[in-house]
Amino acid sequence: MRKFTIILTGLLFTAITVPAQRLLTIEEAVATALQNNYDIQLSKNDSLVAALNYSYRNAAFLPRLNGNLGTTWNNNSTKQILFDGTKRESSGLRSNNIAASLALNWTLFDGLKMFATRDKAAEYLKLGELGIKTQLVNTVANVITIYYNIVRQKQQLKAIEEQMAINEEQVKLAQYKLDIGSGAKPDVLQSKVDLNAQKAAQLSQQTLISQLKDQLSQVMNITAETIFEVSDTIPLNKDISLGEIQTGIDKSNPLLLTLKKNVDISNLTLKETKALGFPTVSLNSAYNFNRNKNQAVINSFSTLYNRSSGFNYGITATIPIFNNFNTKRLVQQAKLDIQYQELIYENQRSQINLSVLTAFKNYEQQKKELALEESNILLAKENVDIVFQTYKLGAATLLQLREAQRSLENAYTRLISARYNTKLAETQLLSLKGDLVK
Repeated sequence: MRKFTIILTGLLFTAITVPAQRLLTIEEAVATALQNNYDIQLSKNDSLVAALNYSYRNAAFLPRLNGNLGTTWNNNSTKQILFDGTKRESSGLRSNNIAASLALNWTLFDGLKMFATRDKAAEYLKLGELGIKTQLVNTVANVITIYYNIVRQKQQLKAIEEQMAINEEQVKLAQYKLDIGSGAKPDVLQSKVDLNAQKAAQLSQQTLISQLKDQLSQVMNITAETIFEVSDTIPLNKDISLGEIQTGIDKSNPLLLTLKKNVDISNLTLKETKALGFPTVSLNSAYNFNRNKNQAVINSFSTLYNRSSGFNYGITATIPIFNNFNTKRLVQQAKLDIQYQELIYENQRSQINLSVLTAFKNYEQQKKELALEESNILLAKENVDIVFQTYKLGAATLLQLREAQRSLENAYTRLISARYNTKLAETQLLSLKGDLVK
């Protein structure tokens, strides 16, 4: 009774001091990663640069206005000999000059380059948004992969512990048979070895789960010391059709959308380059102010004070006539870049279509394997139960029982792997479609 009281007190103390682990759902894990993940934050920063450039998209249509202001102080000495032999010498001739101007230059026509530049800024903004979406899809897929790998390893741990329970009963039964004289010492020893092997597997499995939780914490960008638990099941979507994935994939796959946007940007670059061959018409206007003040002069024709100001305006047309065929070379390069971007797009499109077919076949195969293993596990469990009951009656050997247990252990491993692999195949299909993030 005293021993039971001590054990009960210890259990109560453990229950009080060990904090309960919070259940982290897959939705919470994804939401946390989308909010905190470093790669997503870096992608957002790149997009902010594009957004900043986009905010100045209309600046190309505005005039440029520059102001200049300057002042000069002079201290001169002169010596003059005139035609009639007269000599004039002066020193300390001080003067001050102030000059100011306000110049306006407004490009009225540049071959429509300013319009292409404006549209290009808009395309870069969309490209930045697609970069964020690509990183979001990759992050969500990574979270799902790690999260359900933890669930998978938890299920494997549960299977190991179930085997441990059988091994513990096996040790007790082998010891009992030895005690009553119907068993053998090797059976007891082998049963204990098998039990210790399961205990070692349990420890290894617990370590693996802890490591995977650390990986998930890193992806979510939370401290590794955060205590959480994941769910016990892997939900599966078994109704995905090939047509559902293939339909509209060109307009939903982030990578294809990004490559298509690169083609659009290359076309706008071609428009900008072609504009170099057109005349540029600009409106020019300026206001000038100049003041010159002399403290002394050397002859009566020089001014002590002079000030001038005025306003002017005009139109300038710059017509490109010959520039060593540089514009022609740049246009050809821009056209080649368009072809290059289109080839990249078509190549990636072909690869993604192949990846969809491969992923869907894998998805269908994994579903078949899962169905097979779900039925096989029932057979393995029933077989272990029959052999164990037979072993109790002495009609089966320890070797037969160990073989049945090994079959059950392998069946559990294949079943758990089939569930996880089906989830991975499902996630890959949704990633290719771009449906992991709406």
